[in-house]
Amino acid sequence: MNKRLTVIGSFGLLAGCAAGPNYQVPDAPALGIPSAFSPPATARSTGTLAVSSADLTTWWRQFDDPLLTDLIARATAGNLQIAQSVARLAQARESLVQARGSLLPSASGSAGATRNFTHGGSSSIVVGGGSGNGGTVITTGGSSGSTQLSLGLDASWQADIFGGLRRGLEAARADEAASRFDLEAVRTSIAGEVATNYIDARLAQARLNIALNTLRTQDDNLQIAGWRVQAGLVSSLDSEQARAQRAQTAASIPSLETSYVQAVSRLGVLTGQAPGALRAEMATAQPIPRGPEAIETGIPADTLRRRPDVRGAERALAAATARIGVAKASLFPALSISGNINTAAASVGKLGDLLTGGLFAGLTQVIFDGGRLSSQVRSARAGADLAFATYRQTVLNGLEDVENAIQALEAAKARQAELAIALDASNNAALYARSQYRAGLTDFVTLLQSEQTLLSARDQLAAAQADQALALVQLYLALGGGWQPDMTLAQTGNPA
Repeated sequence: MNKRLTVIGSFGLLAGCAAGPNYQVPDAPALGIPSAFSPPATARSTGTLAVSSADLTTWWRQFDDPLLTDLIARATAGNLQIAQSVARLAQARESLVQARGSLLPSASGSAGATRNFTHGGSSSIVVGGGSGNGGTVITTGGSSGSTQLSLGLDASWQADIFGGLRRGLEAARADEAASRFDLEAVRTSIAGEVATNYIDARLAQARLNIALNTLRTQDDNLQIAGWRVQAGLVSSLDSEQARAQRAQTAASIPSLETSYVQAVSRLGVLTGQAPGALRAEMATAQPIPRGPEAIETGIPADTLRRRPDVRGAERALAAATARIGVAKASLFPALSISGNINTAAASVGKLGDLLTGGLFAGLTQVIFDGGRLSSQVRSARAGADLAFATYRQTVLNGLEDVENAIQALEAAKARQAELAIALDASNNAALYARSQYRAGLTDFVTLLQSEQTLLSARDQLAAAQADQALALVQLYLALGGGWQPDMTLAQTGNPA
């Protein structure tokens, strides 16, 4: 065993080896990444629209809504979740500085001054008469002293023979990179949340407008029914049915207003402001944002390389792997070198006349610790296994996000096409029913049913338009849009 340690130690000094496994980025087969996405048949039949890298970086501009773009810019600058991630990144950077410092020698200086006092004998002097005549006795004594000045310098350095400190630095670098990717993931998530709530607010405005327009039509129906009842043409049943239908539509308005207020309040908080800060800006109703019909998804491997959460999980795996080396290095001997230089003199000018110093090199090896260090190695390996499982889960979640967003987008487009036909037919049916009821050619139940069908068609079409916009947002996020990977990778030095 001693011979083996000697050989390993000598090799470490000469070649600078490091304990523990060298990290390798897992390949696509190990992560279960397919060669292509499996979109539904409708997606393959409708085609896709290519999107450039710049468009994906600032995907919200594709909705051509200046206020949405402005709100995302404000959220990026003022959101408090982003501020928290920035602070965590700052902590990771300082940890990296500390890890670098551990590879360098440490030195400390000291300075001191000592004053020594020596007291001599004493004598008595009689003032104002003899000692027997009540004179005053003054006692005097002699004293002397010396001053001693000293300066000292202590230095120490731990030789990283088995690479434990270098593995620690490697882990700190990976942690810093992971924190940067986590920051980007939060930024992209906040942009997506702003867009989602903005779309929800515009949908609530559209539905509220539909309900108010329908309410005006139902007021007319109620008035017509009242006239026909007064004329004795129909019973009061028509009037009561009209009144009930109007009340049901009116009852939906408060919940729509609540949905709108909640979405706007959330937008205020997301931009780092009070909940009601954006109510004036959002008060004017605008159409539901409409982006491109579809975007090109590319291949899964490229998509995952763009996603900051996947990149962060990969860097966390690298850090966990490096910590195995940190734990393993503690099993081997540790070499530390320390030295000191001291000088002392009675005056400043003589401090350099006499120097004393010492140099010490020590080699320590744990002989028995009850299995603690070996347990730390096993714990570090388990941590790496956990990080790999987390990384793979993040990869699979990313693939799932893309395919779900594709399906949602295609479904929303298909629903819109059919609901547009339904709205046209419902609008025509309502016009016919209204004119026939006024002429007395149909009953009021037919009019009520046609009006209710029209309201439902309008509401569902607006919801489908919002669903398409929301699905586009989710697809942009799933593809890793909203940040600049090349810039972040250059800052972190993370391999592609």
